[in-house]
Amino acid sequence: MNQDWTVAADGQCQPCPTPREWDLLETPYYFHRFLTEVEDALKLVADPCDGLPDLRRLVRKLVVNSYWLRTQRPEPTAESTFLNLYDEIGFPLTVQIETLNPGAKSTIHNHGTWGIVAVLQGEAKNAFWQRLPQPNFPDKISTAGEQILEPGAVISFVPAAIHSVEALGTDPLVTFNLYGETDPKQRFEFDAIAHSAKNY
Repeated sequence: MNQDWTVAADGQCQPCPTPREWDLLETPYYFHRFLTEVEDALKLVADPCDGLPDLRRLVRKLVVNSYWLRTQRPEPTAESTFLNLYDEIGFPLTVQIETLNPGAKSTIHNHGTWGIVAVLQGEAKNAFWQRLPQPNFPDKISTAGEQILEPGAVISFVPAAIHSVEALGTDPLVTFNLYGETDPKQRFEFDAIAHSAKNY
């Protein structure tokens, strides 16, 4: 359950070395400290994707140490509901809690940036896709695999990784999401039947 994963642009989901929880214990560990450490980690790499292992570790550290984080829940008003945890003009990260109602399923999409998702509650069935452009269908995609994630799992995505998420079981799926600065021209929603994509 407490496994780290990473998803590449070709949709391959691979397990990663996972820090031991007792190596991450730090009391108190406040949210503002987490944000600072994420910024510091990003300054050390030219490409944020090179920093994904450190970012996964910091997200896991926050989940392990922060009771406050585990108590944050958006009021469910639709199949999917978001609670922004930090929003400041010029701040280049998206930090949020997402709740997906049981049985709900997201569209097939990428994020146009790197991302880290930690499962706090429920079960998430992630389906992964890869681009297979054809002369008549430049946005054609094909399934590349799937992975069921349970509480304690942390998964990272490169900007071009394509996936969809379904909330399994009877409990809402609750995740902590950390994303870089989205390039809107590179963020797409895909239609696997029509072999098309549109900006998302």
